[in-house]
Amino acid sequence: MIYTRGSRSDYDSWGRMSGDMKTWSWDTLKPWILKHETWTPPVGGRDPTGQYDPRYHGAQGPLRVTLPWSDEDDFDRRVVRNAELQKEFEARLDMNDGTPTGLSHCQFTFGGGERNSAATAYLGNSTRERPNLDIVVNVHVKRVIPTGEKAQGRLDIRTVEVGSRFSDTTAQVTAGKEVILSAGALGTPHILLNSGIGDKSDLDRVGVATIHHLPGVGKGLSDHVSVLVAWGMNGTVPQYDRDVALKQWMKDRTGPMSEWYELGKQFLWSRLPEKSPLLTKYGDPASGPLAPHIELPLGFPVENVNIGLIILLTPHSRGTVKLASSNPFDAPLLDPNYLSHPFDMEAMKEGIRIAKRWYSGPAWDGLLTGFLGPDPDNSSQSTSEFENAFKASVDQFGHPIGTAAMSPPGSKKGVVDNKLKGF
Repeated sequence: MIYTRGSRSDYDSWGRMSGDMKTWSWDTLKPWILKHETWTPPVGGRDPTGQYDPRYHGAQGPLRVTLPWSDEDDFDRRVVRNAELQKEFEARLDMNDGTPTGLSHCQFTFGGGERNSAATAYLGNSTRERPNLDIVVNVHVKRVIPTGEKAQGRLDIRTVEVGSRFSDTTAQVTAGKEVILSAGALGTPHILLNSGIGDKSDLDRVGVATIHHLPGVGKGLSDHVSVLVAWGMNGTVPQYDRDVALKQWMKDRTGPMSEWYELGKQFLWSRLPEKSPLLTKYGDPASGPLAPHIELPLGFPVENVNIGLIILLTPHSRGTVKLASSNPFDAPLLDPNYLSHPFDMEAMKEGIRIAKRWYSGPAWDGLLTGFLGPDPDNSSQSTSEFENAFKASVDQFGHPIGTAAMSPPGSKKGVVDNKLKGF
């Protein structure tokens, strides 16, 4: 729903890591990024000038992207004013121009007052009616199976076995050219491991025969961790009548139900201080000097409280996805391993301090009454007390990655090469 691309250095790092800057870089991929998008004016006709940069948006793609329906309120205007007054936080015209660090207006995959997604963009009615496309529903991919002999050291895997957990029926489908396995950061390693492709010792443990020892499968799981923080606030937040809002949306697709009303309209991305001892001690996990470490969505005001989210974008911690059993219908075992690396806890503390500095600006005078915590600088609480309470309240953000990683040709650590072919 929130439309973010990341830093150009993120894309360039893929090229450096894979040894293929020709294929994997911001400049190479940008035309394809624009190709999938159509920038759509906000519903209701408000003027979004000054809130995005049209040079970084497409006009003929299937996925519609826009800004919120509603105009700026008092909170939003204070956000803009605060960036003007606090030089630490630079305002940016467009969050998706490849240099996101700073303050930007939030963009969403909405269009015409309705939510867009990969499903609506690429599997709409006209697509589903194509004679060369079959969509199979209510089945589960159990595994992929070698179709022929090894060629150039690779397994020839073009057969997919599917079944249903509610019956004993199993079917196999063989592709003439290739199979694209794209089941997400949790589903992809689950299918590969059920197929006997993974770390042999882990497969032996659950009784799955190994057809290809590939230790990287399911390793390297990473996600954004987050924690809620809060400030006292004077006054109340206007609430909308849901029945009235629904009638408005049904009439012309405008109103609070045409946007993510509870979320503020702007995001702040920030980096740890340049001379932070964390970066000296552990290295910089960000892809470049313009890539942020911390994300702070701005504006979750409820009655007498402003809620903030501190999101760590660059954790060092890594977890795993493993099989629970040899039954492909059993859910995998997930070990997210959050905050296991010391950098992550300390970086989250720095994220809270960044948020405290942001909300200490003069633009918040008369609205915010003080920081409510959790506070790493609270002298009445020991470090261990704070960290234990912090760990109990931290959450994931549903952005898992890394379990079928791309690596340079010849590497023994990854799962796919620079052409996304399995090792």
